[in-house]
Amino acid sequence: MREHKKITKRIIKEGHYVGAHSNKHILYAPWGEREKTRPTPDSLFNDIKNNYKELSKFGISVSDALWYLPPYEWYNRESVYIASLLGLKTLNYTPGTATPADYTTPEMKHYKSSQELIETLFNFEKREGLNGAFLLIHPGTEESRTDKLYDNLGFIVEKLKMLGYRFERL
Repeated sequence: MREHKKITKRIIKEGHYVGAHSNKHILYAPWGEREKTRPTPDSLFNDIKNNYKELSKFGISVSDALWYLPPYEWYNRESVYIASLLGLKTLNYTPGTATPADYTTPEMKHYKSSQELIETLFNFEKREGLNGAFLLIHPGTEESRTDKLYDNLGFIVEKLKMLGYRFERL
């Protein structure tokens, strides 16, 4: 959170939603065995609590940000239950939109450029539509990814508005 202090302040100032995503960005369940909880339930609970402790420095409490996006966008029943003990509702991005792959870097086997991600998003929109969709675009990525998808957010929003979509806050 500290490394994103400036952008977090800007996001809040502009009236956008800011909620928890994890304090240490730990994997809550093994990739191949989703129903096994990897960290202990206590450490998972504390990870989320500590994330809200950091958010409180920006004036954000659980009551301000009830929606929770798990780290790596990977969760299971137990992690959803633990988040609910804190009063949170777990959500995830709409599969197939591709935008979450904006974390990839050129040296990765499955790297996707911003142009590829944008094309995939709008191809998905043509096939499936985006009414009620949740798009995930990371506000920060590795330095080695010089082609930042968030730099295209204005274009994406304007094109979606031209297609008749409107944006609502949770």
